[in-house]
Amino acid sequence: MNDGESDSAAVSPEPTAALGPRAARRGPPGARRAPPGPVFGALDLGTNNCRLLLARPSRDGFRVVDGFSRVVRLGEGVGETGALSDAAMARAIEALKVCAGKLARRHPAAVRAVATEACRAAANGTDFIARAREATGISLEIISSREEAELTLAGCLPLLETAAPHALVFDVGGGSAEIVWLRREPDGGSNILGWVSLPCGVVTITERNGGHDFTPAAYAAVVAEVEAMLAPFETRFAIRDAIAAGGVQMLGTAGTVTTVAGVNLGLPRYNRRLVDGSFVTVEAIRRVTGDLARTTFAERLRHPCIGENRADLVVAGCAVLEAICNTWPIDQLRVADRGVREGILVEMMAARRRRSADGRGRAPRHA
Repeated sequence: MNDGESDSAAVSPEPTAALGPRAARRGPPGARRAPPGPVFGALDLGTNNCRLLLARPSRDGFRVVDGFSRVVRLGEGVGETGALSDAAMARAIEALKVCAGKLARRHPAAVRAVATEACRAAANGTDFIARAREATGISLEIISSREEAELTLAGCLPLLETAAPHALVFDVGGGSAEIVWLRREPDGGSNILGWVSLPCGVVTITERNGGHDFTPAAYAAVVAEVEAMLAPFETRFAIRDAIAAGGVQMLGTAGTVTTVAGVNLGLPRYNRRLVDGSFVTVEAIRRVTGDLARTTFAERLRHPCIGENRADLVVAGCAVLEAICNTWPIDQLRVADRGVREGILVEMMAARRRRSADGRGRAPRHA
């Protein structure tokens, strides 16, 4: 299951095995080991999950030293009431208290904590931020959907190939879906050509459906609705034409894509190391999404790669994913089990390196 209570997997542009065997990392006998680098913290409070990563810089990115992930459903009911509920805020604050404890134990050199769509959309979002700070000491900032997309891209960038000149990156979240169209640069960087945030998150769609199970007609209606949302973006950038001409890669991140990949791999339980960076064909995506759309909530609960935390949301996500594949027919999709937290870490570590190079001292602490 990919929404568990803890997350301690190492995350870097390449698998940790790429760092070499333990003896090689220690160096020659008698050599003094370099002191460990500073710890950085990144916290992402989304519509559905509260996630924390604590990591140290490494040669090929960073190495996670601690982490936490809990489903809090902060955005539950926001689409209907326009406000965060007391129960949802209480769940989120309890998770944030766990994060605060981990931060206190690790003494990070810098921390950034962000909140996304649920707090952006809720009338009492800023009130919740103040309440959370008083209860936990964590200073959350509500970021724009544009910055959310940029941080997600920064976290996923190592998985994009430089050989393909263009990339379509998407994130199907709890309250919204972000689509980014970009050009890859020869130096490994990227240039965002277009971006859009759409109100078709899995929590929003599931709540609007009024139940855990979708009828075939309701599922088809969601696919058609999302295709209509995507159409202006396609019209503006002619991405279909670029796909037909070759040289376009597609990458998807967040729970729907990782769940579909895990199901397709037939994993006995969700395994991030096997899913992150893997490829899945669009043919396989259509097969898995079609199968999941026909299952009942009880059947999804029993599936080892879905479980109770996503059983009610995954069908809505499948509909969004199917609409994306219908709009932009590409042969295969790369899967990323990474996003905002990783993007925050990448940016904070890069900023510290720049300060060190300029001799300006330590990076500021934000929480």
